[in-house]
Formats: sequence, C-alpha cells, structure tokens
Amino acid sequence: MDAARSRRPHLAVLPTPGMGHLFPLAELSKLLVQRHNFTITFITFAVADNKATQTFLSTLPSSITSISLPSVPLDDVPSDASIETRMSIVSIRSLPALRSVLLDLQSSTNLVAFLADFFATDGFQIARDLGILYYMFIPTNLQFLTLMLQLPALDAAVKCPYQDLKEPIRFPGCVPIPGPEIVTPLLDRSNDAYKWMLHHAAIYRQAQGILVNSFSAIEPGAAKLLTEEEEGRPPVYPVGPMIKASSASGASPCLKWLDEQPQGSVLFVSFGSGGTLTKKQLKELALGLEASKQRFLFVLRSPCDEDSSSTYFTAQTKENPLVYLPEGYIERTQGVGFVVPSWAPQIEVLAHSSTGGFLSHCGWNSTLESVTHGVPMIAWPLFAEQAMNAVMLVEGVKIAIRPKKGDDGLIDSEEIARVVKELMEGEEGKVLRNRVKELKEATAVALAEGGSSYKVLNEVAEKWKSFAL
Repeated sequence: MDAARSRRPHLAVLPTPGMGHLFPLAELSKLLVQRHNFTITFITFAVADNKATQTFLSTLPSSITSISLPSVPLDDVPSDASIETRMSIVSIRSLPALRSVLLDLQSSTNLVAFLADFFATDGFQIARDLGILYYMFIPTNLQFLTLMLQLPALDAAVKCPYQDLKEPIRFPGCVPIPGPEIVTPLLDRSNDAYKWMLHHAAIYRQAQGILVNSFSAIEPGAAKLLTEEEEGRPPVYPVGPMIKASSASGASPCLKWLDEQPQGSVLFVSFGSGGTLTKKQLKELALGLEASKQRFLFVLRSPCDEDSSSTYFTAQTKENPLVYLPEGYIERTQGVGFVVPSWAPQIEVLAHSSTGGFLSHCGWNSTLESVTHGVPMIAWPLFAEQAMNAVMLVEGVKIAIRPKKGDDGLIDSEEIARVVKELMEGEEGKVLRNRVKELKEATAVALAEGGSSYKVLNEVAEKWKSFAL
C-alpha cells in the first residue's frame, strides 16, 4: 500500500454560521477521531470568524484543525435580510474559495468526504466535481428534515400563506403542525428566505447521505420512516444526541448558588445564545417568575424590540441587561432567584441536582441537553424551527408545557407564574418529569456501544473509510 493510502481518512466539515451549528458538529468530529482514527478540517465562513468561534475551535483535539474562508462582499444584501438569506448568499459566494480549500486538502490529506451543514449544501457541486463523497448534517431534528424533504410538494399543493390554513400540516411520522407554527422563513412566501428554503430543499435529495442530530426514542415515527430505504431519497442516519461537552469549572457563582438549593427546586431560564425578548415581554417574564414563588436561575440578555434573532451571528449582548429588570427586582427576589447577565454554563446547570425545570426557547441543542439530563421544559419558542420543536415537545414527546399568548402576542406575568408553578410542583409537572427521565435513559442507551446512534455512526464512518481504500 502506498504512503497516501496508508494515511488517516480525512473529513472536511463546512458548518454554517452560528454556535448552535458548530457544537454538534464538533462532538461528531471528536467521535470520528476517537473511534475511527479520522483527521478533520473545519472550514468556516468569514462571517462566523468571531472570538467565540475561534476560542471554541481552539479547544478541539489536535486532529481537528480549522481554516476560515475569505470574506465575500455583502454590500448588495439588504440589512434586514433574514438569517437564512444571508447564510445562503455567503455560502454560494464562497464556492470558489471552498473549491480551492478542498483541492488543497485533496493534495495534502487522505480526503474521503465532505460534510456540509444544512444551509451550505451548494458545496455539494464542488465535492462532486472533485470526486469526494458529499453528505449533509442536520443540527436539528428529523421533523425538520421531513419538512424540508416534503417542502417542494407542500409549496406546490398549498397556495395560501401556511398560517392561513384551517387544518394543521401533516408530515409523515410527525405530530401535526399548525400553519402559524411552521419554521419562520416559510411564513412569508414573498420573502427571499422562503425562496432560499425551497432552493435548499431541492438540494437535500442530492446528498449521498444525511446525518441528523436526533435519535429514535425521541422521534420514533419519523425515525422509522426515514431510516427505511426510499427511492429518490438519500439514506438518513440519526446519530444524536450530539451535545456540547461540559467545560466550565464549578467555580461559577450560579453553580455555587445551585449547590445551596434543594434538589430539583430551581427553574433554569435561558433563551440560548441567539435569542432575545422585547422590553415589554422581558418585564412580564421577570414579574411572572417572581409571582410564581418558585426558585429560579435567570440568564438575562438585553432586550431587542426589532427581531428576536438579532444577536444570532454575534452571540453577544452589548450592554448591562440588569437595567431592564423592574425596579427593586434583585432585592425582592434575593434568596429565591439568581439573575446572571448574558451567559451561564448551561450544561453544568442542567446537570445539577438542584435544577428541576428549564424554561427554554426550544432550540434543538438546548432541547437535547435538557433531555440528556432528564429536565422537563417550559416551551417558549422565538424563531427558526423552534415553534415546530415546541409543538413536538408538548404534543408528541410530552416533556414540555407551553404558556399561552394573549391577543396582543404577549405572554403575561400571570400565565408565566401559572406554568412555572405547574411544572415545578403540579401534577402535570410530575408526569412530564417521569417521561423525561425515561428519555434520559433512552439517550444513554442510544449513544452507548451497540446503541442505535452508535451503530449508525459506525456505519457512516466505515462507508467513508472504505472510499479511501
């Protein structure tokens, strides 16, 4: 065997911007390095080349390196363009640079496959031209994949806005989704984001395989259907849950505070790194938590009255968010509540024995982290596919309770207090807690040697390795 063939198999990974996309791909990559002796290169877009991204990439094992693509002009893209539009345009304009990087990797490594995130699928054409296997990674769930696979047919069949549909949308193997709860970029069919979603949906079926950050026990119906062979659809591999590894030390003040609380007594409140509330809604939430008389750990981010996803790319809040709390709030809730500006070590908080509930935006990473640690949820979606996730978690998986919005679109403090009390000490909360404990056990089984996700990842890795022989 010549020297080139004896080298370790190499995988090129292209995540689209957003830390939520990077975390699960990093965990997947670590497993490929540890179990299958891969080396890996992360190819990042310049728009995602911020301090948070670079710091995170620097913590990965030495077998995982990274390279940033050069920036592309975006002067002609409207400043109010959606996340999906911006990501898609950046991806397409970066194709020449991507080709150059993949060519370099072909000459310097034993490059066997290209794994693209779900908004970077235009890169498939480059991999195809270079004779490399091309697979896709879905950082969210099988429900989202089902929607995307069905989207061209749905677009042709439904002529009105989806939110005007009187009946919920039914996808094979999934809970029915009310029209207004469909993924955000599909709510306005005249918007460029809608056209980009259709564009990507058409490419999904070109992939040679699709890896999904989910597992059979949490989505049994969709998993059964999607893992069966179907003509015209790539093989689907549920490899999850891939969640970020624990990294914080126990020295964090909020973890010390949790140490002093009774077991299962604290509600963790966090909307992820990219979500914000309006000033009005933030005030109602704060007052509702106070009125519930339950212990809470509140990750507070500065509000934004324009767009709940406005901090998606930066994952940063610019000012001291504590100034937006009601007057005297910290003093009144002392001992019962603990407010953390901007960030908390989420994995460690969810793993803590004092944490008994999670008020979450239903981002899929946060959902999987909650399930993995056996914590039931209050579903409070903001954007992207989060409302679809919330419907699934409440109606299908049955591990979450969801507050009701008023006619003005606001969730008032009274309703917040009600659902918090119900989750933390009510009968429904007990049922949800038991159900999520079952799922926690199923998670461990799926990931353990011989489990469904373990076996599926082995299958993919062997396919990639055999390509190098």
